[in-house]
Amino acid sequence: MTVSARAVLFDMDGVLVDSEPIWYQIEGDLVRRLGGTWGREHQARCIGGTVDATCRYIATLTGTSWSVAQLQEAVMTDMVAALSTASPVHLGALELVDAVRARGAATALVTSSFRVLVDAVLSVLGSHRFDVVITGDEVARGKPDPEPYALACRRLEVHPADAVVVEDALNGVRSAEAAGCAVVVVPSVAPIEPGPGRYVVDRVADIDPDWLLSLGGGDRLEYVEA
Repeated sequence: MTVSARAVLFDMDGVLVDSEPIWYQIEGDLVRRLGGTWGREHQARCIGGTVDATCRYIATLTGTSWSVAQLQEAVMTDMVAALSTASPVHLGALELVDAVRARGAATALVTSSFRVLVDAVLSVLGSHRFDVVITGDEVARGKPDPEPYALACRRLEVHPADAVVVEDALNGVRSAEAAGCAVVVVPSVAPIEPGPGRYVVDRVADIDPDWLLSLGGGDRLEYVEA
């Protein structure tokens, strides 16, 4: 089988690590402390976006007098504590990363989470598994903007058409597609429909590494500069 993709770019939350239930619990606890309610529909609006955007949404939802910076500090403190204690890895996730690398493709971790959270998770995932790591506080414009995935491609020195992204959230899918990458989606909270250059699977463990790599090398859309 001819391998076309030169790189696979992985989202973290919901793809490699089953952290979305942890985010849901911590965000919900914070909203309830502020006198509001938090449901799956609220999480679905925020999933895959930046912490800043989520905290702004919480501020609007609750009408709190807390600043966005205070909300961020509260969320990040609780998330670091939770992920440092347990970072539940999705079935087959590390095996998929290792299989991709064994076939000669580069790998990147591209996440909206901040570096302090990513470092906690990488202690479980293994930083050696990723040639490049892009975090939410290291870009000017987070997902759904194309900057995170475009920047990862630039640092890996690959054209976006030669990279495949694995995502779980619509914000991340839009970011990857805008950068010019093919996308495999493993929906974690809200359903996502397949489309041109977009493939939907039920579980990370269902992704065959040879099939995944075969999705790269497609039409060379405009390279988005980051």
